[in-house]
Amino acid sequence: MKVSTSSRKTGFTLIELMVTVAIAAVLLVVAVPSFVNFQRNSELTSVANSFVAGVNAARGEAMKRGMNAMLVPATGTNWSSGWTVFVDQDRSGGLNTGDFTVMQQPALPAYFSATGQGTANETPAYILFDAAGYAKTKTAGFGALTMTIARNDLSGTELTNQTRRIVIAKSGRARACKPATDSTCTATAEE
Repeated sequence: MKVSTSSRKTGFTLIELMVTVAIAAVLLVVAVPSFVNFQRNSELTSVANSFVAGVNAARGEAMKRGMNAMLVPATGTNWSSGWTVFVDQDRSGGLNTGDFTVMQQPALPAYFSATGQGTANETPAYILFDAAGYAKTKTAGFGALTMTIARNDLSGTELTNQTRRIVIAKSGRARACKPATDSTCTATAEE
């Protein structure tokens, strides 16, 4: 009986290893931008939903407490800096130390922009709900308005596809929509 001993070693050669690493690098180059795009689109939806939640919280607190409630940007007219929802207990029309803060949203990532129409674009910007839950202006008129949240790292058709708009009707009802697929989702929409 002859026993065969093999002196051949098993494993990968340097060339096989280099080919594997090259294939992995190509896959990463293709996959990473798609993942970043997916992540930012998901964040856009989350920010729009957070804004709708803030609007609904302000409206709900106004009706629950029988007082005006407001949603204001964290700094002046810049909605991208975040926002605060509060009950205007002293009826000053702005956030003061005596007011009840309901919730706060931190600043948005740098690749998002948020702009308002109507009272959300005044100086200072605001969204006001009266005790009946209606969207109002500080001069007691009804105030339908819109808020547009978009990715500022895109342009053209991609930008339109990655834009969300929150429409607040005079009745106080808020809805989020996508202008690329909803013809009623305009910056001047009132319902």
